[in-house]
Amino acid sequence: MNKSIWIINQYAGSPKYGMNFRSYYMGKLLVKRGYKVTIFASSFTHQRIELPKVENNFTTEYIDGIRYVWVKTPKYIGSKSLGRLWNMFIFMFKLFYYRDKNDKPDIIIASSLSIFSTLNAWLWSKKFKKYFLFEVRDLWPQSLIEIGNVSKYNPLVLIMRIFENIGYKKSKYVISLLSNSKEHMVNKGMKENKFVYIPNGVCLDGNSEIKDLPNFIDKKLPKNKFIIGYTGTIGISNALEYLCEAAVLLKEYEDIVFIIVGKGSEKDKLMKKYNNKNIIFMDSIHKDYIQSILKEFDVCYIGLKKEKIFKYGVSPNKLFDYMLASKPILYAVDSGNNIIQEANCGIVVEAENSKKIAEGILNLYKKSPNDLKKMGENGKKYVLKNHTYSSLVDKLEKLFNN
Repeated sequence: MNKSIWIINQYAGSPKYGMNFRSYYMGKLLVKRGYKVTIFASSFTHQRIELPKVENNFTTEYIDGIRYVWVKTPKYIGSKSLGRLWNMFIFMFKLFYYRDKNDKPDIIIASSLSIFSTLNAWLWSKKFKKYFLFEVRDLWPQSLIEIGNVSKYNPLVLIMRIFENIGYKKSKYVISLLSNSKEHMVNKGMKENKFVYIPNGVCLDGNSEIKDLPNFIDKKLPKNKFIIGYTGTIGISNALEYLCEAAVLLKEYEDIVFIIVGKGSEKDKLMKKYNNKNIIFMDSIHKDYIQSILKEFDVCYIGLKKEKIFKYGVSPNKLFDYMLASKPILYAVDSGNNIIQEANCGIVVEAENSKKIAEGILNLYKKSPNDLKKMGENGKKYVLKNHTYSSLVDKLEKLFNN
């Protein structure tokens, strides 16, 4: 009988519904390897491009061989609203009542965020006498303390600590996407031998689904220009105002154009403030078109706010998409790990520094096409060697047998 994997990931998505793709990519590969995979996800999150149709508390849908169990949760407005927190609690409470007579898990994975799902995973592990794995995508509640400037004695932080402790102490292994987070986790009660680093990556299997850009998108792209491109969420943490300020500094360079593709809480504000001819804002596009639009860029940009939390490392999905597209990268992130330097695939500049970002752009702009091509090739070689989801699932699968 094939092993059954239950993954609790409230924000899990798919090409059909949008963000977040990690559990989908891993689940799809696990299904191909003979596993039965069930993903428990929330019917509503602010990241979805389309919402699943839910009728009861639990609605089942199969996507590419993965069984999704959509847990009906309330809608909310804004990623930082109290409604989002209530949504997380409802997701956790409803999972207490989930029953399945036809399937029992052999392995249970709790993926943060939400941190509260560690309790569900632990209780299921006790009920079914199986172990669970705790996957840490972001450090909670540490992110709330360092990014949100919330006191470590705040009631919400103290509550989250309880669920964090369950994950670190009751799981068999802790899977971290953050390369430098081991010491932090050990300080929070995790045993050293539990730590396993499995970052984000790229799914090569999805390349067959890449589509040419529709005409209405292709027409928006300037021709014969040096394009600095960004794709992804336009939120506070992405620090895109500094890229826009760099565009202002470089407005005299008529053949340098900035394209920002995506949606998010900061988009309208940026569009109103930076109504520049050299900045083009575009709507989000389907995952199938991402590689196609990246091919049109000369340089891909990624930036983040300056936050202490990033000393533990970062693993942004868009970075690996950029590398797969063989594009040189301008990296305005202060982080504990630095893949750009490791791969020699771009330029690193100080985060939140528009002047340095502008200087980095000019540095790349003045390089020869061959130099830019070499940088892009370096990135693709690196990501194919270290960050394909096939190789990442190999690491995950080893944990099933230990």
